[in-house]
Amino acid sequence: MALSIYLSALSFCVCLLIVSSAPATMLGTLSDELIHHINCLNSTWKAGHNFREDLPLDYFRKLAGVRRNSKASSLPMISWKHIDIDIPEEFDPREQWPHCPTIREIRDQGSCGSCWAFGAVEAMSDRICIRSGGRIHFRVSAEDLVTCCGEFCGNGCNGGDPAAAWDYWVSTGIVSGGPYGSHQGCQPYLIEPCEHHVNGSRKPCSDDPTPKCLHKCESGYNVSYENDRSYGEKAYRVAHDVQEIQKELMLNGPVEAIMALHTDFLVYRSGVYQHLEGGFYGYHAIKLLGWGVENGTPYWLLANSWNDDWGDKGYFKVFRGRSECGIEDDVTAGIPKL
Repeated sequence: MALSIYLSALSFCVCLLIVSSAPATMLGTLSDELIHHINCLNSTWKAGHNFREDLPLDYFRKLAGVRRNSKASSLPMISWKHIDIDIPEEFDPREQWPHCPTIREIRDQGSCGSCWAFGAVEAMSDRICIRSGGRIHFRVSAEDLVTCCGEFCGNGCNGGDPAAAWDYWVSTGIVSGGPYGSHQGCQPYLIEPCEHHVNGSRKPCSDDPTPKCLHKCESGYNVSYENDRSYGEKAYRVAHDVQEIQKELMLNGPVEAIMALHTDFLVYRSGVYQHLEGGFYGYHAIKLLGWGVENGTPYWLLANSWNDDWGDKGYFKVFRGRSECGIEDDVTAGIPKL
C-alpha cells in the first residue's frame, strides 16, 4: 500500500513538472514528452504514439488535404428544422444499418493528400447501401475521384475541395473501387499503404504523386468504365447546427466533415478529442458517423483515413456542441441516384 501511494505521488510530481515546464511546441512534435504532457493534463482523451518521430512536418501538412476551390459551385444548404425526430443520446450507424459493411471500413489514403476524396467516397458508399435498403453494395472509388476530377476538385494528392467532390459525383459520376490491392470494383486505390505509423510491416512512406486519370477499369473487371459509374441525385451542405447534423445522420447516413488539424491530434489514441496543444497544419476531411456521450462528455464519432493503426482502431471522437476545431462548420453530403 505504501509503495502504491509513493508511486502515485511520484507520477503526480512528474506530471506536475512536465505540465508546468516548457510548452508543447518546445517538446517535439511527436515526442514522448509531448504525449506525457497531454496525458498529464487529465483531459477527456489520451495521447500515444501513432507516427514515427522522424517524419517531417511537411508530411502532415500534405495529409491535411482540404483545399477549398473557388471554381467549385456553391452547394445549397439543407435544413431539417421542419422534420420532427426524437434525437437519442447516442447514435451509431454501424448498429443502425448492420447490413452495410462499408460503414465499418477504415480506408488508407497513403502518402497522398486525398482526405478530401476519402471522406466523400466513404460516405457515398455508405449512403448507396442505406438508401437501397442493403441491396446495393458499391464501394465508390477514391482512385477515380482523386485522379479524374481535375482542376474542378483541386490537385489530386496535393489537396482538393470536399464540396467539389460531391458536386462531381452528381455531374460526372464515380466508378467503383476498393482499397489498394483488393481488386474490388473498377478502379481500386493505386497508392500503397505505407508505414507512416509506428514500426510495422508496410513500406516506408514517400511523397506519392497523383496517379494518371484512366477512363478504364482494371484488367479482369467485367463492366466498362462508363457503365460502372454511380451518380449522386443531389449534393448539399448541412446547416451549422448540432441537431441539423444529427437529423441528417439519422435520415441518410454518414457525412463528410472538415476539421482543423493540430499537433496534438496526431497523437490521439482514445477518448473525446479537444485541442489542447500544438501548432496548426491545415484542414483535414473525415467521415462523420454518429454521436454519443462518454463519461459525461458529448462527442461526435468519426472515421479517419490513416488506416486502423491510427487512433482508436482508425476511429476517433471529437467534443460535440461547440464546433471543436470547426467540426460542425463545414459538413457536406448528398443523395445517391439508384
